[in-house]
Amino acid sequence: MRSFRLAAALACTLAAGAAHAAEIKVLTAGAFKPVLVALQPAFERETGHRLKIENDTAGALQKRIAGDEAFDVVVSSPASLQPIAAKLSHDAPRPVAKVGIGVAVRQGAAKPDVSSVDSFRALLLDARSVAYIDPAAGGSSGIYLDRLFERWGIAPQIRAKAVLVPGGLVAQKVVDGSADVGIHQISEILAVPNAVLVGPLPEEIQNYTVYAAAMSAKPADVEAARDLVNALRSPQALEILKAKGMEAP
Repeated sequence: MRSFRLAAALACTLAAGAAHAAEIKVLTAGAFKPVLVALQPAFERETGHRLKIENDTAGALQKRIAGDEAFDVVVSSPASLQPIAAKLSHDAPRPVAKVGIGVAVRQGAAKPDVSSVDSFRALLLDARSVAYIDPAAGGSSGIYLDRLFERWGIAPQIRAKAVLVPGGLVAQKVVDGSADVGIHQISEILAVPNAVLVGPLPEEIQNYTVYAAAMSAKPADVEAARDLVNALRSPQALEILKAKGMEAP
């Protein structure tokens, strides 16, 4: 029943229909990929288009587009899209989601207290190893955390035991035993089997990343690309956001 509602609502949300089926290449920051994957079957069924989804860090996506990689739609942080505005459509990027940072441990491990700033800071200092996105890779959560550790004056201690992930799912490092604790966007933690979301960062230090969808200045099929951007703002897309640990922007 839910699948029927999703398909029916998408049919109403999308434009009258593309003139012909098209392959839409989507470049997406990793945190938003689970939403695209969940939306993909109904979108493809209703439009006849096919999605080719590729994910990377926001910084890496920016470099790929600046280097003239062909794409149709990109979903990334607004800040990362600004330097490549010349490669994007004149249509303004449309905010589609936001997500906070959470803490993960492997299934079966004791859940640490992350309810306050002090308890979170203590966890970082007590843990034998801490996994997060490598700031040098351009991932928004890794950049934020590195600056937070600097501000707290504990950056050297954390870096000495950091398991830096260049891209992908940080929580995999707690599942395979490489790290005791993983810190990453909540949506990406929920995407990892056998990883457990302990909770979000305390609100006082929480950092939300907003994601926006933008069309290429030269998409292979303008109407098909626009169909996808519209679908990402549909009520059903918002329903998927919540299920994947994200929120409306």
